[in-house]
Amino acid sequence: MTTIIPFDKGQENLDWLGLTDAIEAGHKLPKAEISDSFLYRGKDTLLQRQAWIDGLGIAVKSATVFPGNPAQNVPMIHGAVTLFDDTHGILSALIDFHLVTKWKTAGDSLLAARKLARPDSRNILIVGAGTVGRNLHAAYSTVFPDATFVVWNRTRANAEKMAQEIEGLVVADDLEAAVRQADIVTSATMSTEPTLRGAWLQPGQHIDLIGAYRPDMREADDVALQRSRVFVDSFATTINHIGELKKPLESGAISRDHVLADYYDMGNFQRTSDDEITLFKNGGGAHLDLMTSRFILDRWQGA
Repeated sequence: MTTIIPFDKGQENLDWLGLTDAIEAGHKLPKAEISDSFLYRGKDTLLQRQAWIDGLGIAVKSATVFPGNPAQNVPMIHGAVTLFDDTHGILSALIDFHLVTKWKTAGDSLLAARKLARPDSRNILIVGAGTVGRNLHAAYSTVFPDATFVVWNRTRANAEKMAQEIEGLVVADDLEAAVRQADIVTSATMSTEPTLRGAWLQPGQHIDLIGAYRPDMREADDVALQRSRVFVDSFATTINHIGELKKPLESGAISRDHVLADYYDMGNFQRTSDDEITLFKNGGGAHLDLMTSRFILDRWQGA
């Protein structure tokens, strides 16, 4: 019988540190085979992302994106993750799309912060007051429980709403000043032009970039990358696909060897001094959906 895991019930068994440990363990297995496919009907899209990891299984993450839905009071995005077992290819679980996406996205960045951010980080700036920003607060709070959290958003009203929902969260008006004061900057915006400036960065900071996912999108300028030691979750899903790295690589602002390591090279995925600036590009990828889905199923079955 196939296990069906909904959002709310599925979350009850999860914790952020356990997920980051599972993602790290997943990268010790053979490298994932991944692919994406798209089908279109006018403005409507079916996106499917597939991953197969020997020893972990197969995941197919399907999402429908119907931009006209909100006008009819229907959510724009729907989907599910189909998880197959590794031994016989048997259907193991259907997991809520939003559950996997929430935990995968923030967990991906949290693992990088555990490796790259200074353990004594006490001031964390969240750039972007959307759903991902709220999830980042929940995730980062587990590793940095004594930190002060600040949020900046282009539309201040949205930042104020987020602050009303999260106790102790402070709203920033001046992005430059907030960046200069932060130990960690985690950014989840839909920007196509850099919002974060390298001239603002301070020694010892960790920069976490999440929002850009298309070739025309980026959140940080060339100087930010040039001043930082740069890491990614996966070379395969970031270097030639996301504007954050694709654009500065094509222009010559940085060279390929400036991107130092991904999660398949954990031995080099680390901070080497308290003063250096580390920068992580969260690119996502179906292999991370698979690792996260397997973690969710394991916890569901364990409960």
